[in-house]
Amino acid sequence: MCHALKALSAAILLLAGFLAHAQGHPAHWSYESSHAGPAHWAELDPAFESCAKGINQSPIDIRNAVKADLPLLQFGYAQAAPTFVNNGHTIQVNLPAGQTLTVGNTTYELLQFHFHSPSEEAVNGKRAAMVGHFVHKNAAGELAVIAILMQPGNRHAAFEPVFAHLPRQGESIQVDDLKLNLAAMLPADKGYYAFEGSLTTPPCSEGVHWMVMKKPITLGAAQIKAFRRVFNANARPIQPLNGRIVKESM
Repeated sequence: MCHALKALSAAILLLAGFLAHAQGHPAHWSYESSHAGPAHWAELDPAFESCAKGINQSPIDIRNAVKADLPLLQFGYAQAAPTFVNNGHTIQVNLPAGQTLTVGNTTYELLQFHFHSPSEEAVNGKRAAMVGHFVHKNAAGELAVIAILMQPGNRHAAFEPVFAHLPRQGESIQVDDLKLNLAAMLPADKGYYAFEGSLTTPPCSEGVHWMVMKKPITLGAAQIKAFRRVFNANARPIQPLNGRIVKESM
């Protein structure tokens, strides 16, 4: 009987996903261990099938990284006027064009950054208190994400304007004359881990170039608490590595 109920529940979820997809409405998903949680994302919408069937999914636990001659990360970050958005899953900071990341011969433009608590990525089995994902896109439409791990410690001045203007769900905020110092948000040490992965939220699309900074930055206790009052837990579970090689800069 239990198996029959589970099968019926899965069928209902899949049908609801097909209907939402056909009507052009995004399926509702969440981080909670419910019918809409990570274990069921692929059942919510046919467009989310990579969440279950993908073989290069993110996040991962970074272990046994292989030292490699990785290209330097060249950040063309300056000051930029942000738009703060609460999309129901995280706080996202949208940015105007002009902020760039160059990796080897490829240049990406920074689109936005957002946060997860705890960090989605783990290093040797340990997750940080938070992580910031800086999402970039190149001219070919490929995505590259810089992940900055965040641990409790000293207050971080560059991030203070973000945590001082956290919007409510569905709200978008622009602050007159406010500009973020994006370069100051980066760790001083630009060493990183590199691997191929996916979006960590539906539709879990693969082909994303991930670069996780090796050295965490610190946030003040009040800054972490401010975010967790809005999103206490918004991290996808660790995904199988499936034979992928994680490279580590020298």
